[in-house]
Amino acid sequence: MGENFRAWRILLNLTAEQVAERAGVARSTIGRLERGEPTVGLEVVLNVARVLGVLDSLVTATDPYQTALGRARADSHLPRRVRR
Repeated sequence: MGENFRAWRILLNLTAEQVAERAGVARSTIGRLERGEPTVGLEVVLNVARVLGVLDSLVTATDPYQTALGRARADSHLPRRVRR
């Protein structure tokens, strides 16, 4: 994912420093993220995704209802909503 973020940053003509400033993190953190180091927190990943304009795609990619399996098994595996 870090390589993808780097590619997006380059396609958008943004420097790592610009992304870091907009995401509210240090430049070195962007470098760690782009290298795929596991020490980068989820909040940083989400902030950088927002800066790069791919946050919605990231959310959609993790939505189980966007897959055939998730849609097929949702009724049998997810709890039903109970109204009081």
